[in-house]
Amino acid sequence: MNFADNVSGIIDDIELQRPYDRAIIKYRFLNEINYYEKKRDETKKYYNIFRFIVTTGSILLPAILSVGQMDPAKLPRNFENISYWITWTISLMVTASNGFLQLFSLDKNYFTYAIVTEQLKTEGWQFFELAGKYEDFKNHNEGYRTFCKSIESIKRKQVEQEFSGKGAGS
Repeated sequence: MNFADNVSGIIDDIELQRPYDRAIIKYRFLNEINYYEKKRDETKKYYNIFRFIVTTGSILLPAILSVGQMDPAKLPRNFENISYWITWTISLMVTASNGFLQLFSLDKNYFTYAIVTEQLKTEGWQFFELAGKYEDFKNHNEGYRTFCKSIESIKRKQVEQEFSGKGAGS
């Protein structure tokens, strides 16, 4: 069960002045969380694949090269030729994977999407519980505008960071 499913019933029970305020929370707040969770998970998948290749290749490469330092009489026939192409392939895969990690800023994007997702969720829980910055509000209706501003602020900061990062050559 995802976050939207977990809190949808809570949103339905919140008393707000206008009926469409509840719809705004569902369609703006929950959609943003779903969007960033999807981006986080998609980015995480590629990040982990490329990091796995870099890490595994970085371990295998010196191991294969060190085997080549053994007595040639103990090595299989054509080992030098085979090890050359294996090390060349591994080196290419490690370099390409590391290049993709850097080119697409997968590490930075993964962490950013995860942080934004958690910021949105935290903001939501504080609003639902009338805790944190919402604790001085008597009810959800009083805190509604502050909540909406906070959600938009989190979203705006993320967009600014994403586009300023791309323009800066990241």
